[in-house]
Parts: sequence; structure tokens; C-alpha cells
Amino acid sequence: MRLGGPVLEKCDGPEEYVAAVKRLGYSACWPSVGPEADDATAAAFVAACRKADVVISEVGAWSNTISPDDAVRKAAIDKCVKGLAHAERLGAFCCVNITGSRGAKWDGPHPDNLSEETFALIVDVVRQIIDAVKPTRTCYTLETMPWTLPDSPDSYLRLIKAIDRKAFAVHLDPVNMVNCPSRAYRTGDFIRECFEKLGPWIRNAHAKDIRFSQHLTVHLDECRPGTGLLDYATYLREMDKLPPDVSLMLEHLKTAEEYAAGAEHIRGVAKQVGVQIR
Repeated sequence: MRLGGPVLEKCDGPEEYVAAVKRLGYSACWPSVGPEADDATAAAFVAACRKADVVISEVGAWSNTISPDDAVRKAAIDKCVKGLAHAERLGAFCCVNITGSRGAKWDGPHPDNLSEETFALIVDVVRQIIDAVKPTRTCYTLETMPWTLPDSPDSYLRLIKAIDRKAFAVHLDPVNMVNCPSRAYRTGDFIRECFEKLGPWIRNAHAKDIRFSQHLTVHLDECRPGTGLLDYATYLREMDKLPPDVSLMLEHLKTAEEYAAGAEHIRGVAKQVGVQIR
């Protein structure tokens, strides 16, 4: 298993960026070059990563591909096509987006997010993105979410079957699916269910934590790994069953100190349970 996270310092060029990744103790990264980069710049970044034994974990294509606004939806699909093509030329493990939302906020809740009509729209959109690129080295993935599909291992399996494309895979964020007390109090059981059902398709995963707020009604907040309820011992044991280059990426923290503390916690738990992090 590999561990990665963001580089918060300013870097000039691929080699400086990859050197910063290594100084942080990571062996996986997000690309420092975007889809707009020319092929020579992209190739230089790939070469720097290969030389340093750093894998390119994911290309983000964050956008609302199921927006009720036709113009927004079409622009989002175009962004995902470009992101997937970029992931393909970099040899990244995946291009990742969330499904989006049928509401005004691109990643927000809406009653129609879980409807059968939206399920069918997601299937059509993902097929359109994959068929436009026809990737052979990477995959298109949907990050799991609390209030839009896929919101559970079973809903992800249903999407995999319906989309029916080899280039569609799984991006796992278990914290995003801890959306009720029954999951929050039994994160180890839920993580095991995720890997049992989705393991063959998992290409990348996110690292964070979750905890209850002390006010009514039920409210859950993201937090730094090690300060919440997520069973990291189980998470790392299950990650260790995947191919060794699959990465766990720290996200959504604010400072370099928080990222360092989160990485330290993950490495400490890995040592306790006998999991090697490259």
C-alpha cells in the first residue's frame, strides 16, 4: 500500500514537486500538471515520478455531471472526458469525480439524487465519458458519498453492473458513507463489507476520519485521522489485501501540521497491525 497527500508548498517544475512529495514521506501523489499541459510537460512529470518511485494516484475532475442545468451538465461531462484522457496519458490509477447532485449545490443533498431516474442518468453519463476516451491504462471512478449515489457498497455494485464498462472502477471513501449512527459505531464492520463487495474494483482510496457533534439531531463531522471513529486498523488491513501500488490519499485538512499528524497516525497504526506502507 502507498500513502499520499497534497503538497502545500509552491514548487517550480515536476522534479521539485516530486522531491517535495518524497520529503513528506509519501509515495503517491496528485499530478502537478493538468489536462491543459502539453505532452512534453506531462511526460516530464511522469518521468520524475517514475524516477522517484512515486505513483500518480488520481486525476480529479470535480464537477456536476447530473446537474439539472443542461449547460452545467455538458460542461461537466466535457471536463471529465478531458480529465480521463489526462489520467490515461499519465498512467494514473484513476480519474475521479463524484456523481454530482440534482440540486443547486454541485455536491449537496437533493431528494432526486437517489431516484431511479437519476440512477439511469448516472449510467448514461459514465458510459458517455468512458466511451469518449476508451482508456486502457486508467479507469473512471465515482467517489462514494453520503447523500448521492454511490452511497453504499451495494449501490456501487449495482452501478458497476449497469454501466458495464471495464474502465469503470471504484474510488473508496468509507468516511463519506458513514452517514448514520449504525455505521458510525461499527466502522470496522462497514469497512470489511466495503472491501468484501468492492475489493476487485478498488483503484484508490481517501484517508480522513469522522466523529459525532454533541448536539441534536444526528450530525457528523470530518476530522483528522486518529481523532474520530474510523477503525484504521481494519481499514489498513483491508487495504493491504489490494495490489501494493494502490494508494491511500490524505485529504481535507488545512495545514501541513495536520497532514503530518494524520500521516503519523496512519503509519503508527500500520506498524501495530503489521501493514507495510511503501
